[in-house]
Amino acid sequence: MKRISFIAMLVLFVSNGFAMQAPVEKRIYTANKINPHPPVIDGMLNDEIWKKNEWAGNFTQWEPNEGKEPSQNTEFKIYYDDKNLYIAIRAYDTEPGKIVKRVTRRDGFDGDWVEINIDSYFDHRTAFSFTLTAAGVKGDEAISNDGNNWDSNWNPVWYAGVSQDDKGWSAEMRIPFSQLRFADKEEHIWGLQVQRRYFREEERSLWQFIPRKSSGWVSYFGELHGIKGIKPSRRIELLPYSVSNVNRFQKEAGNPFRDGQNSRISGGLDGKIGITSDFTVDFTVNPDFGQVEADPSELNLSAFETFFSEKRPFFIEGQNIFNFRLMGGDGGFSNDRLFYSRRIGRSPRFTPAVGANEFLDMPRSTSIETAVKLTGKTQGGLSIGIMDAVTGQENATIDLNGQRREVAVEPLTNYFVGRVQKDYNDGNTAIGGMITATNRDIKTENLNFLNKAAYSGGIDFRHQWKDKTYKFELKGSFSTVQGDEEAILNLQESSARYFQRPDADYVSVDPSRTSLSGHGGYVNFSKGGNNSIRYSVGGMWRSPGLELNDVGFMRQADRILQYTWAGYRVTEPFSIFRFMNINVNQWLGRNFGGETVFTGGNINGGGQFKNYWSLWFGIGREGHNLSTSALRGGPAMKFPSQWNQWYNLSTDRRKSISFSVGGSNGWQDEGDSGYHNFRFSMLFRPHNSISVSVNPFYNIRKSDLQYLDTNSMDGEDRYLFGRIDQKTLGITLRLNYSITPNLSIQYYGQPFVSAGEYSKFKRITAPRADNYEDRFHTFSGDEIGFNSAADQYEIDENLDGTVDYTIGQPDFNFRQLRSNLVVRWEYSPGSTVFLVWSQSRTGFESNGAFSFKNDLEDLFNVYPDNVFLIKVNRWLSL
Repeated sequence: MKRISFIAMLVLFVSNGFAMQAPVEKRIYTANKINPHPPVIDGMLNDEIWKKNEWAGNFTQWEPNEGKEPSQNTEFKIYYDDKNLYIAIRAYDTEPGKIVKRVTRRDGFDGDWVEINIDSYFDHRTAFSFTLTAAGVKGDEAISNDGNNWDSNWNPVWYAGVSQDDKGWSAEMRIPFSQLRFADKEEHIWGLQVQRRYFREEERSLWQFIPRKSSGWVSYFGELHGIKGIKPSRRIELLPYSVSNVNRFQKEAGNPFRDGQNSRISGGLDGKIGITSDFTVDFTVNPDFGQVEADPSELNLSAFETFFSEKRPFFIEGQNIFNFRLMGGDGGFSNDRLFYSRRIGRSPRFTPAVGANEFLDMPRSTSIETAVKLTGKTQGGLSIGIMDAVTGQENATIDLNGQRREVAVEPLTNYFVGRVQKDYNDGNTAIGGMITATNRDIKTENLNFLNKAAYSGGIDFRHQWKDKTYKFELKGSFSTVQGDEEAILNLQESSARYFQRPDADYVSVDPSRTSLSGHGGYVNFSKGGNNSIRYSVGGMWRSPGLELNDVGFMRQADRILQYTWAGYRVTEPFSIFRFMNINVNQWLGRNFGGETVFTGGNINGGGQFKNYWSLWFGIGREGHNLSTSALRGGPAMKFPSQWNQWYNLSTDRRKSISFSVGGSNGWQDEGDSGYHNFRFSMLFRPHNSISVSVNPFYNIRKSDLQYLDTNSMDGEDRYLFGRIDQKTLGITLRLNYSITPNLSIQYYGQPFVSAGEYSKFKRITAPRADNYEDRFHTFSGDEIGFNSAADQYEIDENLDGTVDYTIGQPDFNFRQLRSNLVVRWEYSPGSTVFLVWSQSRTGFESNGAFSFKNDLEDLFNVYPDNVFLIKVNRWLSL
C-alpha cells in the first residue's frame, strides 16, 4: 500500500507542475421579442424578422485545432414570443456541393449539423440540446452532470426546417417553451451554447469557446439574456395508443396452448403533465414495448447475472436523475446500482411443475399495470425524481384434458424509487440521497422464495474546486430485506455472497433468519480537466449482507476494492495524431475476511491519426485470483495469474465504407486456459439515406476448470469440473433506410451459435494448493465412463465397480436467431405509426462439435416464432 500511495503522490506532484488553463471570457447574446409576426419554419430565412438586427458569429474551432479560426463561418440569431423560442443558424460553406446530407432516423447525428444547447434551469449542470442536420434530421438530448451524460432518448416536440443555397446551408428552429424547464420569474438568464459540425473535415466550432481539457461543459456556457415576461405553459401532453398483434409459432399436437397462432388487440396511454414550471409528471397505463429491439443473444456459464441495458422509452427518458451507481469507472463493478429498471416487468421467476398429460401456458413477462414518475429541478438547485410502478399478479395456466387451473408465478408488486440532490456553490457542490422500496403481495406458499419487502438507499456527496479541476466524491448505501425463511436462506446461499462456504469463518448461514441487512460505500478523489494529466484514486466496499437485486443490480457483495488511475491526454494535433490518450490502472480487492481475492493493472491508450483512422490498445496483468464463487458455495479456489491484451483499429468513418477490426486475448500462467476474441465490423453507405452494417464476432474460450456440478459421496461434497473448449460465432446485421427524416425502415438480426465440448473431467481436491496441479484430481479412464443410453458420465471414484455419482452430458450446441423489422412513420410531430415483424428461433443440442455452416443450417431448420404488430399513437397537447 505504501507503493500505491507513493505513485498517487508522484502523479499529484507532476500534474501540479503543468500550467492551468486560462479562464475564457463569457459571451452574452441578447434575444429580441418578435412583434407581431413569427417566421415560417422552412429554413429559407426569408422572413422579415431575420433581416433585423445583427447576426452573432465569431465561432472558435474546438476540434481538431483548438482555439483556431474555423474553416467555415457560422452565424445565428435568436428571437422569442410568448410561447416559443426561434433560432436561425447560417452555416456558410465555400463548396456547398460538398455538404454532407445523410438522411437518418431521429438522433442520427450524421453528416453536417448545427446545434443549440440551452441551460434554462441556469444551474450550470443541466441543459437541453437541439440538433438539426443539413438533411433536416432532428436530434435532441437531455444533458446532465455538467455534460457527462447526454440522454438521446429525450424526445421533445419541436419544429425545424433546412435549406441550401450557393453560400452554404441554413437552419430554422421553433422550440416551444412547453418543452423546456425554467423558473417562473419576470426576466431570465439562461446558459447558451451554439456549435457546428463541419463534417468533411471532421471539425467542430463553438460560439462560446470551451477548452477541450475543461472538466465540464454546461458550466462553461455563454449566456442568453433578454427573455422577459414569458410564463410556463400548462403542459398537458397525452399519447394514447392502440396495438394489434398476431403471434405465429409451431403447432404442438395435443397442446391447447400451442395451436399455431394467437392474436390480441390492446391499448394504453402515456402522458406528461406540467405540475409547475419546474416539475413534470410522466405516466403510463398498460404500456406496450413491442417495437423495442430484442436483447443480444448470450450463453452465460458463470454464476452471475448478465446486465442488459434499458431500451423501453418510459424508463429511458429522464433516467439520469434516477442513476445512482455504486461507484464510477468501467470495471467489473461499474454496472452495480440502486435502481435497475429492468427489474420492472421482468420474466416471472416461478415455473410450475407439470405432470403427465399436462400442458403449461407461462406468461413471458410481468405486466406493468401503471407507472408514474415526477421529475424536475427548482430554481434553488434541488433536483427531485420520484417513480412508482405496479406490476400485476401473473398466473400460469395448466391444462389437463380440458380441465384448467391457474398457479401464481409472480405476485402483485409495487416498486418505489425516490431521488433528491441539492446543488450548492454554483453547482460545484452537491448533496443527495436515494431510497427504493419493493413490496410484494405474496398470497401463495409457492412464492415464499421471493422477498416480501426490500428497501435500499444511499447518500452521495460531490465537491469540485479550482475551476472544477479537482473533485471529491463520497457515497454510502444500505439495504434491508424481509421475507419468509426460505427467501432469506436463498439470499444467504446465492452467488452474491455464498455464506455457506466452509472456509468463510466471518459469515454463516442461519436458516431461521427472516431479514438480511448490509451496507456499502465509495470514496474517490480525482483531478480532471484544465491540463494534460488526470488521475483518480479511491475505493469501495460492500458488506456481505448488502442486497440490492429486488429493484437494483449487484453481482457480488463481500468486497473491498482499492484502485488508482492516471491518464495523459493530448487534445491538439501533433506528429501523425489528431489526438491521443494514455492511461495506467491498478486495482486490488479483498473480502471482509481480510483475504486478497484479486489484484491487477493495465496500460492502455491510443488515439486518432490525421487520416481519421483510430487505434486503441492495451495490455493488462491479473494476479492470482481467489474465487469465492467458482465452487458455487464450496470453499474459495485459487486461480493462476493471467495476461490480457486487447486492440481495435478503425478506418475513417466519414467515408461511404468504413471498417473496424478488434479483439482481445488472455493467457493463464499455468494450465492450458485462455481466450481469444475477434470482431470485425463494416459500415456501408451506398446512398445518403441507406446504411448497412455487418458485425461478425468469433470467440474461442479454453478453460481447464469449468464448473459442472456438485455431488456428494460418503457425506462429503464433490465439486466437479471439466475442461471446456467453447467456440462462439455470431453476426449482427443492421439495415437502415430513411426515406425521409420521418419515415424509416430498420432491420436488426443476429444469428448466434455457441458450441462447448468437455473433456478431462476432474474433482477439486485442494482448492488453495500452491501447486496448480495439486488443486484437482483428473479422472482416469478407469474412474469415468459415458453411458450413452442414459446420456451421462458415470464416476466410480473408489474403483469398487459401483457408480458413485454421475455428470449429465454437458456438451452443447446453442443456436439462436433474434431479429426485427420496424417501419416507423412520424405522421405528425410526436405521433407515430409502427409496423413491426419480429422473429426468434432457438435450438439446443448436446453435441459440442462446432461447425458454423452446420449450426447455421440447423438454426434455420428450427421452426420460428413470428410476431406481426401494428402500433398507432397520437400526440395531444392540451
